[in-house]
Amino acid sequence: MTGSDQDRRALLDELITAAVPSWAILVVQLNNVVAASLGVSDTDVQCLYVLDQQGPTTPGALAKRVNITTGSATRMIDRLVAAGCVRRVPAPGDRRRILIEPTKEGLDRVRAAYAGLIERTRDDVSGYTDEELAAVLRFVRAAEHSTAAEIHRLKSAGD
Repeated sequence: MTGSDQDRRALLDELITAAVPSWAILVVQLNNVVAASLGVSDTDVQCLYVLDQQGPTTPGALAKRVNITTGSATRMIDRLVAAGCVRRVPAPGDRRRILIEPTKEGLDRVRAAYAGLIERTRDDVSGYTDEELAAVLRFVRAAEHSTAAEIHRLKSAGD
């Protein structure tokens, strides 16, 4: 192995076994702090993110998206309703079905909780070139895909 190959391997090892896991732990900790400030759980914050990104959905679809049982989803939705973050609304075209939609107040509270991190991240990447930003985005999307695949693999192994 050449010096360049060793340097690349050391850089990859630092990224994959140290930097990313350390960052992931901090993200989990931040989500816990945000959830506590809202009076909900970290899964509840994930729910609000999903609703913000994908719009109103059924309780069952929401449970699947945040990886919880439908019974846990009912309790999660109850907490979020009590916190003023979501509401239950009749589904258009089938009033027997219920959709969960975020409230403006709930989304505003979550966005405010993450505003500092968003601003810091903008500052962190402000000097990156478009090519560097594209590379970071490519990595994050690939990591999302790999993480989702690993979740599926581990859940399937337990079945």
